[in-house]
Amino acid sequence: MTTTGETQTTASPAARPAGRPRSAKAEKAIIDATLDMIGEGIGLFELSIEAIAARAGVGKTTIYRRWSSKEDLFVDAVATLKSPFPPPGGGSVRDDLIACMRVFQRDANDARSRCVMSIAMNEAERHPRLVGRIHQEAIEPRKAAVDALLRRGIATGELRADLDLGIAMATLVGTVMWYIRTEGDHSRPDLAERIVDQLLAGLAP
Repeated sequence: MTTTGETQTTASPAARPAGRPRSAKAEKAIIDATLDMIGEGIGLFELSIEAIAARAGVGKTTIYRRWSSKEDLFVDAVATLKSPFPPPGGGSVRDDLIACMRVFQRDANDARSRCVMSIAMNEAERHPRLVGRIHQEAIEPRKAAVDALLRRGIATGELRADLDLGIAMATLVGTVMWYIRTEGDHSRPDLAERIVDQLLAGLAP
């Protein structure tokens, strides 16, 4: 006769969630393999799930459990190159802009990131929808974050009321990119502060 305790012991394994757990290590290997191959100049047309799986040391089914197509994997891999912005600190717009510029500086200093993004953007002619998805996943969230900061600055009076948001955003981001690519000292700890303070002199009321 089965006791109540035995019944509970026998039934307990069924309470575990169904399906295999996702492996963070496998996902990282797949993403890294994809980025390495893009960085080697392998475009989307030449890229294959078989080659990515071989490079990552996983089976094709491991990839297909996570991504339904190589296009989805391509977009997700490129999106990982963009570091997330820190949440607004709630202090001055200057402080929050400096925090954002530090992220841009860190990403711009990453040679692999620059190379892969350049190659991915060159797919626009052959794969405009794919590049559109990359913009949506990796670039638009950043634009929205900077736009929100600038609008907050206008609302609080820290920035000019007639500020052209598009030009202001391009000036902030473009200055970081230009400096990193043309100047020799890429690691200046005060670069973000210098850029923001210099530009705020022209953005403030």
